[in-house]
Amino acid sequence: MTNGTPESQYLIAGGGIGGLTAALALARHDLTATVLERSDFRDESGAGIQLGPNATRLLERLGLLDAIEQVAFRPSAIFIFDGLSGKRLAEIPLGTYVEARYGAPYLTLHRADLHAALHAACKASETVTLSPRFDLTGVEETERRVNAIAADGQVAEAPALIGADGIWSQIRALIAPKARLLFTGATAWRTLLPRGELTHPFDAPVVSVWFGPNTHLVHYPVRGGKELNVVAVIEGGSDTRGWNQTGDAGVLRSAFVDWCTESKTLLEKAPSWRCWSLYRLTSLQSWTSGRVTLLGDAAHPVLPYLAQGAALAIEDAVTLAKCLKEFKGDALTAFPRYEAARKQRAARVAERSEQSGKHYHMAGALRVARNLMLRYRPGERLLGRFDWLYGESNGVALD
Repeated sequence: MTNGTPESQYLIAGGGIGGLTAALALARHDLTATVLERSDFRDESGAGIQLGPNATRLLERLGLLDAIEQVAFRPSAIFIFDGLSGKRLAEIPLGTYVEARYGAPYLTLHRADLHAALHAACKASETVTLSPRFDLTGVEETERRVNAIAADGQVAEAPALIGADGIWSQIRALIAPKARLLFTGATAWRTLLPRGELTHPFDAPVVSVWFGPNTHLVHYPVRGGKELNVVAVIEGGSDTRGWNQTGDAGVLRSAFVDWCTESKTLLEKAPSWRCWSLYRLTSLQSWTSGRVTLLGDAAHPVLPYLAQGAALAIEDAVTLAKCLKEFKGDALTAFPRYEAARKQRAARVAERSEQSGKHYHMAGALRVARNLMLRYRPGERLLGRFDWLYGESNGVALD
């Protein structure tokens, strides 16, 4: 495939957050990449995203944090509420406290704003080629090359291929055809509201999480504080592929009928909702097959209860680039080393995410016990439970 640029050393299937970060991480080590994207790289889908210090630390070292912070928001804390009573149970400090503790900020922003910043950096890079409207349908691997084949007959080739094409990964289906996505029985709903029209407690500059039986609600500022991203997760729904379905507000509100008035008032303010079914992936024996490997949701989709999907993809991208640098671009050696470096971390995050969802949705006596624990445990101590996730000791380093 020729684009008027030097031949790339790596093909990256998927131009989302993971794929673009991978291209930039490779560029930092003077390794060239071509990003093959089905769309034209205009990603306005989705809504809010949370980036913990484990992600922002890496983005800073890639030279991207300043651009991202221009469109992001720095929440001062996480407020935890009981959804039935409306009582605030805990306050976990963020802001300057979390930055001093972990050496990087905690940010909230619109997914499209993060994507736009990564896309702009890739366009400005001399070692990244962006190939839009490449609808990948097949992969052929030879002894020394990988050919990516598009639906319209285009062929891109390079010594190796990185599959960053998301939860419904075609690359994963090619290298691990027995892997299956299983519906968890839960559905997530999202909307955006103008923040200037909101009153207490929804106007606070914080991430708020409301716990309820079989249901929870999360909201936080995005777009520099101009809008409030609202996400609700309810147990129930259908096994439906895609994450941008039109949601019936009546179905959502029926799940919150026993909740406090404040939370129901917020839900009623939304003129429309989008929803998506939540899935887990059956165990993947390997992310790698010869000259092809996976990263992000293609390799290890996680449930959203720790807000770590994008962060894991960023960590993957940085680790993969580091391994390729270490082994002088030799994918056959570097890809298995990358997988070995990342598998335990990804599995731990997936397990903790699932546990958190159960914790959020407790009912009866378990709910009462959880609430008491939260009310009498200092916020700094609650944050300390995430040192393994946010701290620099997590085994992810840029160089």
